[in-house]
Amino acid sequence: MTLKELFLAALVAGAALPAHSAEEFVVEDIRVRGLQRVALGAALTYIPVRVGDTVSESVVRDSIRSLYSSTHFNNIVVRREGGTLIFEVSERPTISAIEFDGNKDIKDEQLVESLTDQGIVEGEPLDLTTVSTIETGLEDFYHSIGKYNANIDVNVVNLPRNRVRVEIDFEEGDSAEIQQINIVGNKAFSDEQILAGLELKDELPWWNLLGETRYQKQQLSGDLETLESFYKDRGYLTFAIESVQVSMTPDRRGVYVTINVREGEIFKVRDTRVIGELRGQDEVVKRLVKIEPGEQYSAATVTYLEDLVARVYGRYGYAYPEVRAIPEIDEETNEVDLVFSVNPGKRVYVNRINFRGNVTTMDEVLRREMRQLEGAPLNEDAIEQGKVRLERLGFFETVESSTQRVDGRDDLVNVDFTVKEQPSGSFNFMFGYGDYSGLQIGAGVSQENFLGTGNRAGININTNRFNRNLQLTYTDRYFTKDGVSLSGQLYLTEFDAGNLDNFIRYNQRKYGIGSTIAFPINEISSFNFGLMYRNEEVTNVEGYEQIRNFYQPYIDERDPNSGVSFDIFEATAGWQRVTLNRGVFPTAGTQNRLNVGVTLPNSDVNFFNVNYEFKHYWPLTQSQDYVLLTRLSAGYGNGYGEDDNGNEYLYPFYENFRLGGNDTLRGFEANTVGPKAVFRYPDSIGGVPGYNGIPSDLPAGPGADTLAVSQFSVGGNAMVSGGFELIFPTPLVKEEAKNTVRTSFYVDVGSVWDTEFDYDTYQNLELLANSFPLRDFSSPSDYRVSAGIAIQWLSPMGPLTLAFGRPLKSADEDRTQVFTFNFGTTF
Repeated sequence: MTLKELFLAALVAGAALPAHSAEEFVVEDIRVRGLQRVALGAALTYIPVRVGDTVSESVVRDSIRSLYSSTHFNNIVVRREGGTLIFEVSERPTISAIEFDGNKDIKDEQLVESLTDQGIVEGEPLDLTTVSTIETGLEDFYHSIGKYNANIDVNVVNLPRNRVRVEIDFEEGDSAEIQQINIVGNKAFSDEQILAGLELKDELPWWNLLGETRYQKQQLSGDLETLESFYKDRGYLTFAIESVQVSMTPDRRGVYVTINVREGEIFKVRDTRVIGELRGQDEVVKRLVKIEPGEQYSAATVTYLEDLVARVYGRYGYAYPEVRAIPEIDEETNEVDLVFSVNPGKRVYVNRINFRGNVTTMDEVLRREMRQLEGAPLNEDAIEQGKVRLERLGFFETVESSTQRVDGRDDLVNVDFTVKEQPSGSFNFMFGYGDYSGLQIGAGVSQENFLGTGNRAGININTNRFNRNLQLTYTDRYFTKDGVSLSGQLYLTEFDAGNLDNFIRYNQRKYGIGSTIAFPINEISSFNFGLMYRNEEVTNVEGYEQIRNFYQPYIDERDPNSGVSFDIFEATAGWQRVTLNRGVFPTAGTQNRLNVGVTLPNSDVNFFNVNYEFKHYWPLTQSQDYVLLTRLSAGYGNGYGEDDNGNEYLYPFYENFRLGGNDTLRGFEANTVGPKAVFRYPDSIGGVPGYNGIPSDLPAGPGADTLAVSQFSVGGNAMVSGGFELIFPTPLVKEEAKNTVRTSFYVDVGSVWDTEFDYDTYQNLELLANSFPLRDFSSPSDYRVSAGIAIQWLSPMGPLTLAFGRPLKSADEDRTQVFTFNFGTTF
């Protein structure tokens, strides 16, 4: 209740009571008239008078004040009829609805929140005295963002049963544009150098299409801090902003900003000292804050050292250390002594670790990633490590941590982790269209956070015109409490390359089962080992040169078209080291993965392969909105040992590497980059008489053979690919969605080759007229390059990727595609 209302209530009470009421009297009855929504009992609780009490004028005034404080009444009149005290009230109207019209810069949700803070809520009484306050507050907000012509009109519409509808009409008007920003008093730095670091701009370069010159008061405040930091980071310790003038054009559409500064002189550090309670960390703190005498003063360096010392004490349970650098300035010599005052405060222990926002994910999944223990001293590094581990899971869009003091205890805190979940499952769908291959479709389902347990599960059933695949996978990330994980998979695949325009023809049917166990080495590294059995059957293989040596020993000469079948037992080993800050859309850190697979000697085919993958994210800005990604992938495989007939095992052709499509070599059709199929046709001499006198054809000799090089890719046993991507904020995407959408410019480079291809055997043979050029497919120098732009979106149904790319280095036989669309994971 405001002072004005109390004063009016006293006047009303004095005017309303008859003259004889100034005399004290005994209350025989109390009545309240005019009640509609407020219950009589509720009203009486605010009246400090009971039947039988002796009341005076001051008691009546107190009763009026108490009723007003209930916020239920607009007007109160008190009368006396004999021994009866009568309160005649007029209730405040109830807000039936609040409607907004014309607001564009402020969302309805923001307005509702602002009105709630002022007590304006649907279903609650309306205090009419706050209407003008609402108008003034909203107009002040618009003025702060440069809209000085904004007009706010609040209308209260009366409705039946003492209800009202609050209508707020907005005329926002146009924003005032900055006509000029003037810096006065600067000598060491030019206007251009200073203005380049400010958010407010009075002019924009031609290429900045999304920038604006609108005046905003909040941005000016931030720019003044930026300006002060600009000078003090460069040694100008006594720099000061003496005044700021903001003047407006008569039409209130333009603004002139003038900033008057006093630069002062450049100061150098003469000495650094430490004072305070150091709690046994004297030497550590002194080393941390040491600045060499004669070094130029920098406010940024001082702030960094303050934070660094605070972090040291944070490791030992001092949650709220106070570290402050006190400058002792000598203006005669332009030198400064820095005295670091340290007060670690009291050692703090963790009472509870709480999690919020995990609707799907179980608390246990989050808790097992914690490195801070309950009951242990607070360790800021351990809390940060737990935060990073949660981000790497890939289940959460954002993870925030905070510490809260326990009521009544200065040595206990609760640690709160607030997460925002993001889709961790996906309906895998692949859609693509190429110049030659036409439409490609595939589908499947997987879940990275199965039933909120943190385990990975997948049932992928992909089918299209060339591939049918059934795969069941499951990974228990915490098979043991020590973080040992166990995974298993079962799959069945049928592949018909003859239905693809970009593959050499063959059919493959395979099934397998296997398991992998992974052991953590430390927080960022782990080893894994696995065993797998698989059966592979290959039929209808087209007889090109690169396959002949591998395929020929296994063919049944009595039935060459029957194909071959292999039982393979494979052992795998891998190592990974991951320092990425997030599991999905990271912005900093490195990822290294190395995997080795080798078939066991009792397999029908003996071979091995090695794969290595590297990614590094380089933040280019402090906010990590701009990031440079560099990446490298390499692979090599080959056969080892000899079979029972003394033939060397060769690398299976269907295990070959290929590039193109996805994120390996965008701008080229999937799996099309690499060695092509080479067909050799023996030449012959016809009409040579036989022993029976019948003419026949005889081979003309290997040197007379002809060749045809197909456009179809057969891949190679060696591969290197890589490139870089410049990740930047996605235009027109809201701030709250930036962690689910990523846009980048990319350059992809890759090469696939066959180390067993003997180019000398074929280079002198004649090529048929319709053949593509013969290349040295054993050389890694035949690489490809492409560039373009990619957009990734973590949709509720799974990851979606759009890529537009063009080859920068290609060959005539390459198959390219400008646009690819992938929804989920492709085969």
